[in-house]
Amino acid sequence: MRKIRRIFETTQEISFISPEKEFSLYLQSFKESELGGIYQAIPWNDIVRKLKIKENKKGPDLIFGPQGMIALMFLKSYVECSDEMLINHLNGNIHFQIFCGVLLGAEGIKNFKIVSDIRCRLARNLDVKEVQDVLAGYWKPYMKDTNVMMEDATCYETSMRYPTNVKLLWESTEWSYNQLKLICKYLKIRMPRNKYEEQWNKYNNYSHKRKKIHKETLKRTRSLLYLLGKLIGLHREIENQYQDQLDLPKKYHERIKVIRKVLKQQKEIFETGNNSVPDRIVSISKSYIRPIVRGKETKPVEFGAKVNMIQIDGINFIEHLSFDAFNEGTRLVKSIRYGRSLFGKITHISADDIYATNANRKYSTAAHIVTNFKRKGRAGKHEEHRLIISRELRKERATRMEGSFGTEKEHYGLKRIRAMTELNEILWIFFGVHTANAVKIAKRLAVSRVERMAS
Repeated sequence: MRKIRRIFETTQEISFISPEKEFSLYLQSFKESELGGIYQAIPWNDIVRKLKIKENKKGPDLIFGPQGMIALMFLKSYVECSDEMLINHLNGNIHFQIFCGVLLGAEGIKNFKIVSDIRCRLARNLDVKEVQDVLAGYWKPYMKDTNVMMEDATCYETSMRYPTNVKLLWESTEWSYNQLKLICKYLKIRMPRNKYEEQWNKYNNYSHKRKKIHKETLKRTRSLLYLLGKLIGLHREIENQYQDQLDLPKKYHERIKVIRKVLKQQKEIFETGNNSVPDRIVSISKSYIRPIVRGKETKPVEFGAKVNMIQIDGINFIEHLSFDAFNEGTRLVKSIRYGRSLFGKITHISADDIYATNANRKYSTAAHIVTNFKRKGRAGKHEEHRLIISRELRKERATRMEGSFGTEKEHYGLKRIRAMTELNEILWIFFGVHTANAVKIAKRLAVSRVERMAS
């Protein structure tokens, strides 16, 4: 490797050696880096086979091959930046290029939307359980105490504004009005009369108030419910009257269906005063998102995917992921069976108090599994030993597993998920969780390599 030299402004001629001539040196440097360790910790061929990605037989060759597409998603979580910034990093970093299996010239990639296209393509083929089976099999030799399993649930929040009833109604009203305007313009007919502009001024004044009293909120809600109902009725009339001339896209029908459901739900909430409506919609653009009541002191309600996670030797695996609220306490038996399918026998379990149901206790006792649940009934013969094991299991879960959730959210792009579709959000969570796992496995690989060299 050449010595490091400083380049001054007065330098008349700068000679850069091309990566092709000394690629072996760059490759060696990459292998010794943390990113190179992550590369070696991922079973690329098996994941490509599970995701069923193939090269195009017709047309121009893609910039990224099947392995490169997957690598780009790992890199996205590792760098934790926007798609545009990721492409900028990729253009100027030879290690990133080696990781993704491409060697870019001086021009580089200019279209950063390629990241979004790849994400959509992979999301359609992702089966979380199948790919996790591959990862678990590859990582098992570098894991210890695979008989001890920890379990907990967390919520990975989506990137969206905090949903209030007035905001949701206004967004629905605004979309309906703008679409009605476009349809009337296309059909060259007069725009039906409505009070949209008047309501826009009132909503604007209301939204700028720092403190919104209950009486004003009720007034805005009532007005917007009436206006939204009228706009939806106008949509229906025009669609029926001009159905031969209109060929509206699929997205329009999906969105208007969501807005009709929003109107129905918000009317029920307004009339009954009960906010717990089944399948409550909180965003018209992300209609799959549901409020997840977590009961936390600072954040009682979260909006995003709820994940029941199992952890074995510090490595997290997604046992169940849903955008609907579910009781994680009922999933202990399924989690044990899933842990067995990945790593074999499970002898110890550490979980939160919500998992300590009578059914779970009965199953654990019958399966001879030691838990950290608080004892019910009389103390047994070996109560002292049981308390020591229970205390250690509880401590391990509270520190190691809870800490891993914080690490994933703060350092691997899972604090606010900026994907726009349900499948893309699942893919985003999957790669965030397993990028964090790959970093841990890479460190263990480095330690084992040093130990082999020492011996």
